[in-house]
Amino acid sequence: MRIHLIPLGRSRFEPYAEPPVDDQRPLSHDAGRIRRWLHRANQQWHGLVDGARLRGATTGFAKWRDSIVCKLADSLDEQRTLWSLRNATRATVLFPSNLERESAQSLLNQILAAAQRYHGRRLIVYVVLFIASGVFFFVPGPNIIAYYLGFQSFGHLQSWRGARRALTGVEWTLQPSDDLAELATLAHEPHGTRAARVEDIARRLDLEHLPAFFEREAA
Repeated sequence: MRIHLIPLGRSRFEPYAEPPVDDQRPLSHDAGRIRRWLHRANQQWHGLVDGARLRGATTGFAKWRDSIVCKLADSLDEQRTLWSLRNATRATVLFPSNLERESAQSLLNQILAAAQRYHGRRLIVYVVLFIASGVFFFVPGPNIIAYYLGFQSFGHLQSWRGARRALTGVEWTLQPSDDLAELATLAHEPHGTRAARVEDIARRLDLEHLPAFFEREAA
């Protein structure tokens, strides 16, 4: 698999990939009870996300609910890079060519170690809150609070596993990238002047969603 060390300005970098989303694959006929339950929960979750993004609620509880669902969906999408490393044995990391190879390796290790600590702590917090959310079982309709806490717990667990695996079980190949070096020069430019160049770099790297990620995260 291929990971990109994205420069975001102010000496910040973020590992980024666009792994295929296979959540909608049909279940095999011999899938177990837990796998079937997870599949149903996943379908229900995607239904909630699609509904929240299409409704465009503007007032009251519906607006709050849809905002929470959309923010959670974005948060989970941004964690997919770490998720994709959970079972990896080999990976290539592309880094800006104006960085030394040793610096890029050290930077990657620091980012992954920080991610492992962060997601481990968040996992504990959300699991405790998820258990406590059982008091809302009497609220009519979908338990948005439980969905939020449950999927946050799931997301942080998968991210923690991915970071741990990347640190201890992945053989890394480092590859310099002139495209990422060019991207680094755009982090401090206004959106209006850099948007076309970011999109061009994304096409060259075959990263469809990179422009949106870069605009959210860059300095």
